[in-house]
Amino acid sequence: MLHKSPAQRVALAVFGLVLAGFFLFPTYWMFTTALKTPAQILSPAYDLIPTTATLKNFVNAITKPDFATFITNSLVVTLGAVACALAAGLLAAVPLARLRFRGRKGFILLVLIAQLAPLEALLIPMYLIMRDADLLNSLWGLLLVYVAFTLPFTVWTLRGFVKGIPIELEEAAMVDGCGRWGVFTRVTLPLLGPGLVATSVFSFITAWNEFLYALVFMREKDKQTLPVWLSSFKTAFGTDWGGVMAASVIYAIPALIFFLLVQRKLVSGSTAGAVKG
Repeated sequence: MLHKSPAQRVALAVFGLVLAGFFLFPTYWMFTTALKTPAQILSPAYDLIPTTATLKNFVNAITKPDFATFITNSLVVTLGAVACALAAGLLAAVPLARLRFRGRKGFILLVLIAQLAPLEALLIPMYLIMRDADLLNSLWGLLLVYVAFTLPFTVWTLRGFVKGIPIELEEAAMVDGCGRWGVFTRVTLPLLGPGLVATSVFSFITAWNEFLYALVFMREKDKQTLPVWLSSFKTAFGTDWGGVMAASVIYAIPALIFFLLVQRKLVSGSTAGAVKG
């Protein structure tokens, strides 16, 4: 490995800081705008560091009607979709990685195609299916839709993690007397911890940020989710930019907390799953 000179290390550090600042600036601007008054927001002077701060925008966002209902609906459908996708994806990934059966390659190809399909192209077919099944305006219906979106990614990714586990460990456990279920619960499942964390984070973000299907399928206000709630700050009289920014900060907190709780295992899990696919 070539050793970098002090000048090269400094240049790389500066480049890294500039790149990080470039990506962090929108978040910083969102947070500082949420602390400004309407007069400061509409002022032509773009002050990067507000001279005064107010929490009124956050108070208005939290006290907005039905906020508690919206955040509860989002948590229910998101966490439920992640749990169902992990359970079904794990039960599909293990046989796809370990067993040999007729139609296996074709099934894997279908999983890949389903993962690559754009969500917008599936809106009308999904709407017709939900309508015929009488699942419109139902949190269970929206949860099933999110499971359908996140399941292909979960199956494909967990299959790579399962293939990354040496099969000799499972064979040794079977020699010691474990059945297939015992091998799964005592050997495979504990080693899949990083993979489960990695897929759960991506599934959580996908379901948490989804807007289009929640808007179209949930016409009753008490069944809508937080992404739809964010659009309520725009009215016929204009857009409450302070409220939008404060609501966006509040909206990002659950995903940020979830990521911070699992970030260590996420890094190791992502690199482990990339070895074999």
